[in-house]
Amino acid sequence: ERMALPQRIVFPPEKICMDWQQRQRPGAGLLNLGNTCYVNVILQCLTYTPPLANYLLSYEHSQSCQQRGFCMMCVMEVHVRKVLCSSASAILPGAVLRDLKFIGEEFEYGRQENAYKFLRCTLNAMQRACLSLDISSQETTIIYQIFGGFMKSRVTCLSCQAVVDSDKAFLDVSLDIRAASSLTTVLEDCVTPKELDQKECFKCSKCKKKVAASKRVTVHCTPRVLTLCLERADPCTGTKINKFVEYPEYLDLRPYMSDTAGEPFLCSLYAIVVHSGDTCLEGHFFCYTKVSNGLWYKMDDESVDNCDIHTVLGQQAYLLFYTR
Repeated sequence: ERMALPQRIVFPPEKICMDWQQRQRPGAGLLNLGNTCYVNVILQCLTYTPPLANYLLSYEHSQSCQQRGFCMMCVMEVHVRKVLCSSASAILPGAVLRDLKFIGEEFEYGRQENAYKFLRCTLNAMQRACLSLDISSQETTIIYQIFGGFMKSRVTCLSCQAVVDSDKAFLDVSLDIRAASSLTTVLEDCVTPKELDQKECFKCSKCKKKVAASKRVTVHCTPRVLTLCLERADPCTGTKINKFVEYPEYLDLRPYMSDTAGEPFLCSLYAIVVHSGDTCLEGHFFCYTKVSNGLWYKMDDESVDNCDIHTVLGQQAYLLFYTR
């Protein structure tokens, strides 16, 4: 079944600006009030996501926002402006910390949480804020237009070769890195057809019976900003996967797309999140982001230090952010 694509675009895609409107030095670092590093890294990565920052700096949302009480888009608008325009070396993301419960009810102030979970909840809260503007379909929001894409799942009957396609929307992609040494090998494995096991047995509409089938998943519609999570918690044991998985500064998505013909589809790395610590339940998060002046910085709570791309590419990355 194809997911119906939106009929009505509230924020026209041509207004989304992928490049920084102004070039400047990095903004402020973020104070840690005790176990709030998971909040800080996600706020910094989103602050330096060019199309999102351009949109938030334009006041486009707050000018039309009717939300009473908490609105994640308004909170982010204030936060991004505060970080990028502050003369202080570090600021407190007070509004975000005060409203943690509205972002995700599982978040508890003062308790260490997972940065990927916080990213997902933040994007969802921003998405809900956009939907409150009475939008007919969720794919029309600015959040979907920046972070949203579609995966295509194709199931092929191994008896008669009949195919069934379905689409699934995503805002981020989680990847199993247990057997991989590089991001490209993980992605190659994702798009390799796999035979469905007995439990998933497929009823072919042509053969009219349950048959063996294979399934292949590809990127059908690419997001403007691709967010990847290299899953570091082993799904069987819960222990942390401490290994280096190579990832490129420029990623060609073309081999992993439904349509592999055509020009390379290049995405450029602009932020990563790293988790240091022996277990997934404790430790510390910090990030590296490329700011509007084109330079990379390590952002570790209140400290913001210049670094080079070799340092960035040598990390045990947990989250990777690529932009078209």
